[in-house]
Amino acid sequence: MAQQSSISLIHLLILFLAFSIVTAGQKNGNGGGRKSGKGHTSGGNKNGKNDKKNNIVMATGPAIPAAGNGNDIETNFRGSWAIDNPNVGVAAMQFQLMPNNKAVWFDTTSLGPSARELGPPGNCPKAPEMNFKPDCFAHAIAYDVETGQSRTVYMDGEPWCSSGNLWPNGDLIATGGTRGGVRSVRMLSMADPNANFVEKKNVLADKRWYSSNQVLEDGSSVIVGGRNSFSYEIIPPNKMEFVPKKFNLKFLQETTVPKKPGPGMYIENNLYPFLFLLPDGNVFLFANDRGIIFHPHTGTIVRQFPKLPGGARNYPPSGMAALLPLTVVPENIHAEVVICGGNTQESYPSVDSKHTKDRVFTPALKDCHRIVLSKHDSTWEKEQDMPSGRCMGDLLHLPTGDLLMINGAQKGVAGWENAIDPNFTPVLYQPNKPMGQRFKEMVPTKIARMYHSVSALIPDGKILVAGSNPHAKYTYDVEYPTELRVEKFSPHYLDPGLNKFRPVIAPEKTEKMLKYGKEFKIGVKFSGGQATPQDVKVTMIYPPFTTHGFSMNQRLVILPLKAVTNDLITVEAPPSGKIAPPGYYMLFVNYRGVPSKGVWVHVD
Repeated sequence: MAQQSSISLIHLLILFLAFSIVTAGQKNGNGGGRKSGKGHTSGGNKNGKNDKKNNIVMATGPAIPAAGNGNDIETNFRGSWAIDNPNVGVAAMQFQLMPNNKAVWFDTTSLGPSARELGPPGNCPKAPEMNFKPDCFAHAIAYDVETGQSRTVYMDGEPWCSSGNLWPNGDLIATGGTRGGVRSVRMLSMADPNANFVEKKNVLADKRWYSSNQVLEDGSSVIVGGRNSFSYEIIPPNKMEFVPKKFNLKFLQETTVPKKPGPGMYIENNLYPFLFLLPDGNVFLFANDRGIIFHPHTGTIVRQFPKLPGGARNYPPSGMAALLPLTVVPENIHAEVVICGGNTQESYPSVDSKHTKDRVFTPALKDCHRIVLSKHDSTWEKEQDMPSGRCMGDLLHLPTGDLLMINGAQKGVAGWENAIDPNFTPVLYQPNKPMGQRFKEMVPTKIARMYHSVSALIPDGKILVAGSNPHAKYTYDVEYPTELRVEKFSPHYLDPGLNKFRPVIAPEKTEKMLKYGKEFKIGVKFSGGQATPQDVKVTMIYPPFTTHGFSMNQRLVILPLKAVTNDLITVEAPPSGKIAPPGYYMLFVNYRGVPSKGVWVHVD
């Protein structure tokens, strides 16, 4: 009898402990899609429970993130989507997030009206690209990423398929375009809340249509390539009057697929080349299917790399590329590039209506390759394949040091009506995980984002997504219409079940004007408990100029920690402009893989 009582007590104790664990897990696991009055929401947790009443997906994140190197979050939350603005009126061909939290995007100015009038009412300037006829429509906007409100911005000239970057002072420059804008530089001031673009025509040394920009260590910009432009040039920062330095670059001609006879019969496959500033001050350039490293101030080719097998990676096959995170260490800083997707060499003439009547939408490539550029004997290494093929997608840095693949198509190439089968599903790419575990599909959107779509990380850790216009004019009664809705995607680390572990940066206690190689303080509150250096990772991300699937100037730098307490972190700024070109960055603090909201800092 006594033995039976003891067993019953043990059973009761086990049941009580099991009930307590389940209850605690439920309390710690809330998460999922955010219901928004602005539009649709989708949220994902593959193994979680769906609370239909509250439109919440129960998260299954850990009660506390595992200790480690600050990048070890594990959660089944697959993100969520929400409409941020149901109709912004202007398609997003070119995009730049500015340090005042305004996202500026603009479209072509010469192919007809947008869906939004230029403010104030009755403002109809004569448009040079339309034979000086009055144009009452907006072709550029400044969008507040916090409120979803926007204003129209006047843009002179034709920036169609241009490039750009931020100056060190935070102003935006857009370079090149076509027609009367092919050698123009346009500037939009960050300081003036009502600014319009100021344009200087015929100041670039060469025509720059489908070119790429990279900010150099001194804040100047190298502008590379463009249609029939086998050269690059360097322009100085923070001024509109200059004499550009032009260098011929035979490599661009060697990587161009020749034009076929007849008007508009271009192929090329090397436009919008990939550019990355390396820690030694040289620049890695990839065009079509191969890469080089060159010295920007002399034009000297430092290294040449073998062809990357599989197909073409630049416009119009339009793959993705990123410089993987740079960790600041006393020794040689590891610099590595990843390139994914694109399409075959013949994919463009196989589908483009100028080349063929029997159009074939070739499946996009799903392969990825990596190369370590800080090693002298490195070569291309095959990376794990993506879960699906993708062209015209974006490859974005996340605050954690992971990357996100988003937007694009699974068949076809860039160009008007040249793609089908949108890739609705973002993919998390974790390059430091074991092979076979590096890709994870997130919850899909319901909106096609193909040709002329953009996306970018914003300071709250979400991804702002806009655009998609695979037509010459604004077109709506088709399968893939001109897209004027703006979305926000919340990645895995915004699992609401992890909110109680999220660090909070105290802006008033944080130094925001940084000097190369100098220590600075970050005021921060760790709500997950006492933090140690092993728990924390501080990252800073340069906001890219994004167009046609390439995020120009994008880079993430992991900073050295000097001291960590529960309310203050001491960090060392990047050692030079070779690691972090001068200008504005979003600064994030990660606690065991859970990032804070970002704050803007400036380094020089």
